[in-house]
Amino acid sequence: MQLFQDGVNGSQRVKAFRVLWGRLKEHPLSRVGPGLITGVADDDPSGIATYSQAGAQFGLNMLWTMPLAFPLMAAVQYMCASIGRVTGKGLAANIKATFPPAVLQGVVLLLLVANTLNIAADVAAMGEVAELVTGFNRHLMTVFVVFGTLLLQVFVPYHRYVFFLKWLTLSLLAYAAVLFTVHVPWGQVALRTVWPRLTPNSGTAAVVVGVFGTTISPYLFFWQASEEVEDMQARQGARPLKRDAPAARSELRRIRWDTWSGMFYSDIAAYFIILATAVTLHVAGITDINTAAQAASALRPLAGDFAYILFALGILGVGLIGVPVLAGSAAYALSEAMGWSWGLERKATDARGFYGVIAVSVLAGLAIQYSPISPMKALFWSAVINGVVAVPLMAVIIVLVSRKSVMGAFTVSRPLIILGWIAAAIMGLAAIRMFIPG
Repeated sequence: MQLFQDGVNGSQRVKAFRVLWGRLKEHPLSRVGPGLITGVADDDPSGIATYSQAGAQFGLNMLWTMPLAFPLMAAVQYMCASIGRVTGKGLAANIKATFPPAVLQGVVLLLLVANTLNIAADVAAMGEVAELVTGFNRHLMTVFVVFGTLLLQVFVPYHRYVFFLKWLTLSLLAYAAVLFTVHVPWGQVALRTVWPRLTPNSGTAAVVVGVFGTTISPYLFFWQASEEVEDMQARQGARPLKRDAPAARSELRRIRWDTWSGMFYSDIAAYFIILATAVTLHVAGITDINTAAQAASALRPLAGDFAYILFALGILGVGLIGVPVLAGSAAYALSEAMGWSWGLERKATDARGFYGVIAVSVLAGLAIQYSPISPMKALFWSAVINGVVAVPLMAVIIVLVSRKSVMGAFTVSRPLIILGWIAAAIMGLAAIRMFIPG
């Protein structure tokens, strides 16, 4: 690059960097809304672990979950985004205004428990994988990740921080690249995607709940609804669509495109993760994954160093998105429930409770480093917990988007409502089957 050639002085370098920065800010990726970040946060280390376990344990026979999950996850996330943009309030605030206090308290409590476990497991996995890549001690790397993400969320304004999060979404492409390093029997892949061979027992049900639980996760519901509010407040003159009907058509079209494309990106990446581990780990007889290091390292003798590095870097990249989203969603929910000031655009001194929840949530992630819990097992079971928690929460969301008292003239269409109930039914039935022996 000319920027680093001899003869280029300091002022020329500064000018060149400003030009580059301007081009990056004008890139189409910078104009994508909350749907993309929400979709990629869906494939956080918890998701990667769960999809890896599904591929290693069942091979190609879990690929069917992703085509089924896509319309369901997109429908639910569109509902959440619509709630935020139409009402100008986050999900917790709408639940507070519509349902008895016990409903809000139960939902927020379950969210905080699930998110704390998820964050703890995520940062532990990131520290372990960072040790593989850099050679530094995993505990040191975990501390670096925890304080790095915390400082960014607290001290960097949202409109700047989110710009970098959008570029980090490209890390999901690593899992598509892995498939170029291994042999893939595409005929069998197509067949098993639509016609799997599975034994319907509690073990299978647990993995299905885990897969759907990490794909349709409660923390994503709260995050996307509140991010629509954040984006609305950042635009001068923008108002809730209930009070700005002329803007509704274009805004809802934007939300629809943003959400469905973001969820498709997330879903296809998850499909590739299951496929990559199915054609490598499962074929080699590795059907149980105990640590993040094992998931990445097992690929090295099977698919080579390139696939190993791609897999590991993918975990780190999406983890840097997933951890802030997990902490932020917990802060949004509790702050709205308690009536505190909130928002990533606010200074820490203006929203102490909000940033306090973020700090406590992320710092709790250090605890798992000093426990005997396997990070990958904790990741998997946190996804299962999310799957169970999501069922009653989806019912609440469907009720909200169906009520004119909440959404005014912008209640969600019947096909989306049906998809939402199908998602709740599938996850509810799988959760019940998981607890039945045999």
